Parts: sequence; structure tokens; C-alpha cells
Amino acid sequence: MNKKVILMILDGWGHSPNPEVSAIDNAETPFIDSLYEKYPNAELRTDGLHVGLPEGQMGNSEVGHMNLGAGRIVYQDLAKINLAVKQNTLAEESVLVDAFHYAKENNKDVHFLGLLSDGGVHSHIDHLKGLLSAANDFGIKNTFVHAFTDGRDVDPKSGYGFVISLKEHLAKTNGKLATVTGRYYAMDRDQRWERIKLAYDAMVNGIGTHTKHIEKSIEESYEEDVTDEFLKPMVIVDKDDKPLTQIKDGDVVIFFNFRTDRGRQLTDALTQRDFHEQNMHKQDLYYVTLTNYDESFSGINVVFNKDNLVDTLGEVLAKNGKKQIRIAETEKYPHVTFFFSGGQETPFAGETRILRNSPKVATYDLKPEMSAYELRDALIPELEKGETNFVCLNFANGDMVGHTGVMEAAIKACEAVDQCV
Repeated sequence: MNKKVILMILDGWGHSPNPEVSAIDNAETPFIDSLYEKYPNAELRTDGLHVGLPEGQMGNSEVGHMNLGAGRIVYQDLAKINLAVKQNTLAEESVLVDAFHYAKENNKDVHFLGLLSDGGVHSHIDHLKGLLSAANDFGIKNTFVHAFTDGRDVDPKSGYGFVISLKEHLAKTNGKLATVTGRYYAMDRDQRWERIKLAYDAMVNGIGTHTKHIEKSIEESYEEDVTDEFLKPMVIVDKDDKPLTQIKDGDVVIFFNFRTDRGRQLTDALTQRDFHEQNMHKQDLYYVTLTNYDESFSGINVVFNKDNLVDTLGEVLAKNGKKQIRIAETEKYPHVTFFFSGGQETPFAGETRILRNSPKVATYDLKPEMSAYELRDALIPELEKGETNFVCLNFANGDMVGHTGVMEAAIKACEAVDQCV
């Protein structure tokens, strides 16, 4: 391998059948346009069975990076968990059996945490319902749900319907909805610990907007133009205005998100470290996650654990003595490292990692260029050294700014990426 190779991942960049509503098609991107004109090109399918997901399921960043790094179809956790729910075998998983045994024998509460939607990107409501049914069949009496509303991978105001659907299932399975928090706070992955604290305080300390009628509270937020992703924590209380539950030492917590990146920080705060500045302290919990959020975490019980993929691109390069760089800003750093390496946290021999912080703004439409220019400026000197054989670079702009739904900002994001490329 004498030639140098850069795999430049333009996250969120794709072909739209409707150019009128495509920021990419409306942006001025002369350099990328010239590449299409000068060189052979092809389109890749990034959904469903093409990337190891159930048929009809849209792809996502985690899945895409894992398939790219593996160089083959990687069958995803979503498909495995869907099958377990469909075949009613969740209750047979040894990690769940042990957790339920512990809760029943010690009369402990069981708390379910996770994203409440059918988006299938981070979680699926059917998985939660399957878990609640399994707990009920096991005879668990005190089960509570701490729901994170979506509004990002699904309609911005679909959370109301998901809450109603969940409550109907809870009525059959002896459980209660305890808190509702927008994913913007509970599922932050950009080290914005002040957001995590709001979710933590709702679940652990009962701090948030107290309500006896959660549906009405959600509707009131919609009327104030606060949609699901950004719902401030709501704590459901009894007739005496006391929270129905609070997570406390000794309880069982089951985080049902199957995608790993947006469950890490909350898990970290609940179980791994004390964050004195935010007054968040780790709890002594029987903590269960559906998948392995972080290999470095201790004391976590994983339901669907899996071995790392072997012979990924990074591993093959390392075995052949080649040097490689993985570079991204915070939002996509796990994708070019952990996911691209097939689930391995540790760098390979000869692998250098370059991280630039994502901008500290409320939403990325406020700074559509994000940290693209910083990535460019960090990588160019490394390339000029001529020592690196392979680079995996991620520009997050198309994805992260696109998710805001602000067309003008998304166009600027695409134009910034074109300048950097």
C-alpha cells in the first residue's frame, strides 16, 4: 500500500429524490460537484438489510461507520432484540433473570430508562413493552419508567402519542410512568453535563416540573413551541405532590437504549463517577444495559453483549505496519473510533486519534460550520508529514445541522464542508 488514502465521511450527505427540499442540492458546493463530474462514482444503500438492520429500517451514523470499518454487512443489535421481543424470549436472557431475581428477593424498585419512540435508531418502544411484560411475568411489583421523548428521529410532537401507548401497556403490566424528559437533556453526548444534570435530578431527586397529568403537561409544552426533543424534565407526583419514585441506592435500573453513544454520559453519572461541580453522585445500583455502552465502565450488566468484530480495516492496517489517523469533532468522535473499529475502544498499533470539540451552542443551526475548519487545519499538517497511510475523517455538519430542520443553516453547513474538502 504505497498510496495514501483518505476516507472522508460527509455525515448526513446523500442523494435526495426531491432536490427542492435538499440542502445539499441547494448549496453552492463547486468542489464536490467537480468530483462527480471528473471521477467515477456510485451510490450506496445505507438502510435495512443492506447494513444488517431489519427490512425497511432507516440507517444511522453508528451502523454506517461500523459497516464501513468492517467492510461487510454487520448484523445489528436492533435485529437481534426485535427477534427476542417477537419470540417472547427476553425473559429468558440470563442478565435480566438475575436482575429480576435480585429485585424480587430484596423488594427493590425496577426503573426502566430510555428513548420512548419507534424510531429504531437508539431504541424502540416495543423493546420497552417487551421488558415490562417480562418483569410483570416475573412477578415484579414496583416497576417505573423514566421516558426520554424523541422528536428527532420521529415527528417532533409524536411523544404525546407514545406516552399514551406506553400508559396503556403499563396498565396491563403493573408499572407506572415516573418522569418524562426530552432527549436533548437525558441523551447528551457532547460533555454538556449541565443537560445531563437536569435528567439526573428528575430521576434521582424528583426535581422538575411536578405534574399529576402528564399528557396535559406535554400539550402545554407544545403550545409553547417546546417539542419532544427539548421537553424540560417532568416529574409525575401523587395526590400529596410527592414523586411516584426516585432512583435510590440498591434499586435496579435497566437502560433500554440499544445504541451506545447517547447512553454513556447518563450511565457515567449514575454509576461510574461523582460530578461534584454539578452535584451529581454515583449511586449503588444494580445497573443493566441492553448493549455494552462503554468497555471501560465497571459494574454494568449487559444483556446483549457481543465480541468485537475481527479483521476490520483498522486492524488489518495495524497488522501490516501501516499508520492511520482517526479524526472528528466531539459529536462524531465515537463513530470514527469505537464504531469504525467494530466495537473496540483501544486504538490499534500505529493509530493516532485527533479530536476537536464541537461548538458549545444550544443547537447547531446557530453555528452550521461546527468545527469543520478546525478539523481541516488539524489534519493538513499531518498529511504534509507524509507518514500516514490511511485517514478516516468525519465531517458532522450535514447530519447534525440537518437534524435541526433549518434549511438556511443546513445549506451553510454543506458549503462549509465543500470548502474544507
